[in-house]
Amino acid sequence: MDDGNSPYDPSLGDWQTLTTVFSPTEAYLLRGVLQAARVPASVADAHLVQAYGLLAPAIPVRVQVPERCMQQGQDVLAAFERGDYGLNEDEVYE
Repeated sequence: MDDGNSPYDPSLGDWQTLTTVFSPTEAYLLRGVLQAARVPASVADAHLVQAYGLLAPAIPVRVQVPERCMQQGQDVLAAFERGDYGLNEDEVYE
């Protein structure tokens, strides 16, 4: 079963936390943005938040990238937060 996380590649170093969020949905969205930019990415602890809903505000969901991809991941995250990947609402897409 594929969970959507990028496979572990020892040559890229250990997984490091790029950011934490409190919504599994947001974590999965960020993982998809990173993977679309060719940055291996993984979501950790999402199942804890889903299983223990009452504790969700106390359990952050981690979005992780390999150690050697951290700078590229930070760049992609910054671009996402700036809105660089947003669609222009004035244009018509066919």
